Amino acid sequence: MSEPTIAQKAPFVLKMEQGSYAWCACGNSKNQPFCDGSHRGTEFRPMVVKIEAPQTVAWCGCKHTHNKPFCDGSHKSL
Repeated sequence: MSEPTIAQKAPFVLKMEQGSYAWCACGNSKNQPFCDGSHRGTEFRPMVVKIEAPQTVAWCGCKHTHNKPFCDGSHKSL
């Protein structure tokens, strides 16, 4: 399996409203941390996440988290 592109070595901390969101897993989206279809032609697929209530979310920016799509601090070892 290919390695994803590191979008940034820090999480994207965003206030999210209730709804469904497609997290970019490939790292190539111009709409980070969300998918814009840049994965087409690769083995990567976005991860759809349903946010049940408004909350602050730390989306993984390095794309190497073991807790996809949320930051687990993996960027600290890259």
